[in-house]
Amino acid sequence: MEARPTEQELREALARIEAAVDAGDTDLRTLGFWKLVGGIERDAEDSDRWAEQIARIDQTAFRAGIGLRAPIWVGNSVLLAGVVVGALAVAVSRATSNRTVAGVALVVAGVVWSVSVHCPTHWAVGRLVGIRFTDYFLGGPFPPRPGLKIDYRSYLRTDPSARAVMHASGAIATKLAPFVALGFWPSTVAPWWSAVLLLGLGVLQVLTDLLFSVRSSDWKKVKRERAVARARARG
Repeated sequence: MEARPTEQELREALARIEAAVDAGDTDLRTLGFWKLVGGIERDAEDSDRWAEQIARIDQTAFRAGIGLRAPIWVGNSVLLAGVVVGALAVAVSRATSNRTVAGVALVVAGVVWSVSVHCPTHWAVGRLVGIRFTDYFLGGPFPPRPGLKIDYRSYLRTDPSARAVMHASGAIATKLAPFVALGFWPSTVAPWWSAVLLLGLGVLQVLTDLLFSVRSSDWKKVKRERAVARARARG
């Protein structure tokens, strides 16, 4: 087992990384930042002790590397407007007697909800457990999608089990969205193909999580934080 760094070693490593970031090198992985943080967060006292500096380094690198950002209230407002649009689409689907319009509106609701509920759910659950966020941004592989920047001060000072719940919440909300829209299908005149499309969207998203997210996205973070919780429990 690799020896745990001393307080002096951690101080020197973080100082070296912060100096590099301030000088314009924002590749935190190459600098060894995330490996260092992974070790620190396995100890609650270390997490609290180094939270301020870790958050400062993380935020400096983030702001230097991300061009398009928005305040949290702006991002939430836009995405919650999408939730309202989805609800209006369901209302149209239930009110119209045109089968094609009903089907298209229902599919629109499922798609819009799948995009719109993810980040606000992360935000709401995060706030409940004590995690704060600093910005909305566009990121990820093409097509770009909304993301929430975590405030690492609050993140490191939150229990890792609660952090895992926060990461899982957005993923679960996204996967449920097309099935919620599908639940309205029997009360509409929407044709069979709209139900098939919504079911297909839901299944595709679940399969995507099983194949990819466990290695690179929300579910990977859930696994990571559960491992941290177990490590802390072992002492």
